[in-house]
Order: sequence, then C-alpha cells, then structure tokens
Amino acid sequence: MTQKQTQPVRLIPLGGLGEVGKNMMVIEDQGKILIVDMGFRMPEEDMPGIDYLIPNTVSLRGREKDIVGILITHGHLDHIGAIPYLVGKLGNPPMWASALAKGILLKRQDDFSHQPKLKISAVENAKSFRVGPFTVNPFRQNHNINDNFGFVIETSAGKIVHTSDFKFDDSPVNDPPTDYERLKRIGKEGVLLLLSDSTNAEQPNHSMSEKVIMENLDEIFKASKGRIITATFGSLLNRIQQVITLSEKHGRKVAIEGYSMKTNVEIAKQLGYIKAKKGTLLVTKEVLKYPDNKITILSTGAQGEGNAVLMRIINKEHKLLRIQKGDAVIFSSSVIPGNERTVQFVKDHLYRQGANVYHYKMMDIHASGHANEEELKEMIRYIKPKFFIPIHGQFSMMYAHADLAREEGIAEKNIVIPENGNIINLTQNQISIDKKTVPSNLIMVDGLGVGDVGEIVLRDRQNLAKDGMFVIITVVDRQKGTVRGSPDIISRGFIYLRESKDLLRDVRRRVVAVVDKASGTGGAVNWVHVRDNVKKEVSDFLQKKTNRRPMVLPVIIEV
Repeated sequence: MTQKQTQPVRLIPLGGLGEVGKNMMVIEDQGKILIVDMGFRMPEEDMPGIDYLIPNTVSLRGREKDIVGILITHGHLDHIGAIPYLVGKLGNPPMWASALAKGILLKRQDDFSHQPKLKISAVENAKSFRVGPFTVNPFRQNHNINDNFGFVIETSAGKIVHTSDFKFDDSPVNDPPTDYERLKRIGKEGVLLLLSDSTNAEQPNHSMSEKVIMENLDEIFKASKGRIITATFGSLLNRIQQVITLSEKHGRKVAIEGYSMKTNVEIAKQLGYIKAKKGTLLVTKEVLKYPDNKITILSTGAQGEGNAVLMRIINKEHKLLRIQKGDAVIFSSSVIPGNERTVQFVKDHLYRQGANVYHYKMMDIHASGHANEEELKEMIRYIKPKFFIPIHGQFSMMYAHADLAREEGIAEKNIVIPENGNIINLTQNQISIDKKTVPSNLIMVDGLGVGDVGEIVLRDRQNLAKDGMFVIITVVDRQKGTVRGSPDIISRGFIYLRESKDLLRDVRRRVVAVVDKASGTGGAVNWVHVRDNVKKEVSDFLQKKTNRRPMVLPVIIEV
C-alpha cells in the first residue's frame, strides 16, 4: 500500500550516468536515504597514476544517520568497487546483497582492514524486506554473473523499479532464465518509475544467448591440438564455468591464473555457483605435467592490462607459462572503449610467438551481459511505467534508450535524461529535474589516497607526461646576493642534457641575469618573487626554443 506523500521523492544519481561504471543512485523519501550500488570505474588515458574513479558523496556528509541502507544489485566492481572507500565515511550503513555479491564484498574487505566490518543481509528472489520507509522486493535478472537482482522499491509516491544490469536470455548457462511472468506481474501491480540499464541501447535487435557462445567455444576445443588459454574478466563467472565444463568434456585439466579470478572462483565454488569434477581444477605447476592437448589455462588480461596474467606471459615474466607454437588463445570478452590499442598489441605479440588467436570479431565467443534494443523495449512493455529514466551508460546510450521509451508510448513529459549530480523530484503525477545540483565531480583513488589527487595534481602529472620536468638549482651568496658558480640543471623527460649544451648555456645566463637584477636593486630580496620570475623567464624561453613547455621547478639556495 503506497503511503501518503507529503513531499516529492528525490532521486540523485552520483555516478553511472553519462559514463559506463561508477554506478550509484540515491533515493530519498520522507527524509530517509536509500542507496543503490556504489561502484567505481577505471581512469581515463589522460589520468596518469590514478587507480580508480569513485562517486563524490560530499552531498551526504552530515546525513549519515538518515542513510537507512545500501542495496547491491550484483557483484561486479562497477557496482560494488567503491564500497571500501566510501562506506566508512557514510557511517557504515546496513547493506543488502545476494550471497555471491556478499562473498565478493567480504573477501575484498580483507584488503581494507582499517575499514569497519560490513553489515550485510542476504537478498533472496521475491522475498521482500523493509528498509526504513522503503519496502524492497528483489527480482532475479540474467547478466554475466550469478545472483544479479533488480529491485522493486516502494516509496510514498509509488513503486520504483531498478533493473540492475540485465539481458533477457532464454538459454542461459549456469543461471535460471528470465522469469517473464514475474516481470508482467510487477507491471500489472502498477509502477510509477522505471530506472533501466542503457549500456547496449544503441545495439539493434536482441543480445546473444550464452548457449550460442557455448556451442562456438566447443568448436574451438574440438579443433585445438595444443593448450587452450582463455582470457576473460575475473568476474565473468558464467564464462569461467563454460570453459571448465568444456574442458571436462574434452578431457582437459584446468589451471586458473590471476588473483581476482582465483578469488572469485573460490567464492563461487563455496556457494555452489562454480561446479567442477574432482581433479579438474589443479594448480598450474601440476597442470603443466599433462600433454598440451589436455591443458586449459583460465587467465585474466583480456583487456591487455599491464599487470594481468596474459601480459606477463607474453612478456616472458610469468614464472611458469610461456606462449608456444600451437597454443589457442581465446579472448572471451569485448574490448572496453579506450583499450583497443593495448589489446591489439597483445594480439600481435601472440601471433608473433606462434599462437592461434580467437576473438569476438572472428566468431561469437563473447556475449554482452546487457540488453539490446529489443530487450529494452520488452522491459518497458512488461513494467508499463508511468515515468522513465535511462541509467547506466554514456549520454548517447541514455538518449537512445529514451527514444525507445517514446516508441513504446511513454509521453515525452514523463521521460527524464538526467546527469550525475542532478536532483530529480518525483510525485505521483509529475517528474522533473531541480535547478539545484549536488557535487558530482570525479574523486580519484591513487594508492591509499582517496581524493587527495585533484585537478591541479592531475594537470601537473599530465604536463610531466607530455613535456617532462626541468629543474634549475641556483646557489646564491646570502651577503652579496650574487649567484655562486653555475646553476645546476636536471632534465627528466624533456631533453638529453649532453646534446643540448647551447640551450643549457642560454638558460643559465638568463637565470643569473634574473637573480642579479633582483639583488642589484639594494635592500632585502624577495626570493619567492625571484623564483617566480626565474620560472616565467625559463618557461617562456624553452617554449620559444623548443615549442615545448616542461614543468619548470626553480630552486634557490642561500648560503
């Protein structure tokens, strides 16, 4: 029964809109806050040294007691990855997650021992529970990881449906198929607002079934006379199960390489989501004792990550594994935008070292975990929402999803395409975006530092990466105010000093001239001002001579 609404329900996306990853949605009703997901995303190419990007939660500061809970849709890091960095700052509110997501969260928390112990309750399909003023009813959704749930969230305005990442698959592997009847019942009960995954909204038709992937992988197993090395995401448990099942079918032993993959497989085995016969899964050292046609290696590194297993094998840095002629290397994942060049580098080196390479552009050996156009329209037909907000995706994906909603008969005025930081006001009769916004700028994680790398530090790193660093160390006689000796110069990533003697001589002359001019005026010398003048003089000179602008760091030492 919908409660009487006294003020609008507010929805505030803090991540996941206008981007792929970093998903986090805040829902506020009657002064209480419910959060859905808390993920991170990987940094851009122009963010040197940055590990992850996480949501900005400064708008929740001071409201920790109002946060009644966090709902977790599934165990992928773009939905749970920011929890260790943020949950303590938010007062460590209670969380609700599936068994698999809970297992991944608790295992990951071992790496963050300084954080408070997570309070996680189990989520079960169709078993509703109360979180503050909200009633939450989970419904199972197909994705490429087990235990993925959408949520029906009952508020004072009406029911909000959050789809999670999803696809419709009538023949999934290692997962029950979509319960269409359940979705229809949810729609018949009346839904005020649908928040729906937009990641593949620009992809036509229907997404591919995992059954097709299984059949095509089987063909590779049949044809391969040597070792099979499969690279995929450490969290793509459905694909990992497929490879284990096919290895058993073809009499192969399986070794798992990669910390994240080993961890996730161990958790999934304990929960019964990964099944393997006794003796199938062995450590790599034992597997390599078998003939090549009896060996399968499951590894991370499908995106060409520098520290992942596949790259270490290619670079001959792995303790036990080398690529050898006749190996079949399967890339069972699509390429994340921005990783194309790195993945191409990996493929080229695999070919050079004699491997046979299979990837998704050659044959259907990877299926997205996200719904294409036809499935997205089906979801709208099942749920029959009054209002619609596309979530999870770049702005073009969200815009395409909104177009699909219009095609399905949702009125233009009832569709909102927000951005991170927008405040959406929702009543039983209206949806609108507030003129006010909350901070939603990127928070960068670098090692143990969270947010201590801001735009200025990042800009410095970009400048260092682009044009290098130029340090001038000048020793000044405190009494005379004149330069002692010749200024020392250190160049990193800018020029090779031995081959630039004329340039360095001119730089030294200019530095000495600036210092002499300052000390020649008489009275006390403002060395901070002199240092700024040296920086400007040298920067302008180097720009003129080289058309490059390195980071200039003048150091003046009085003796």
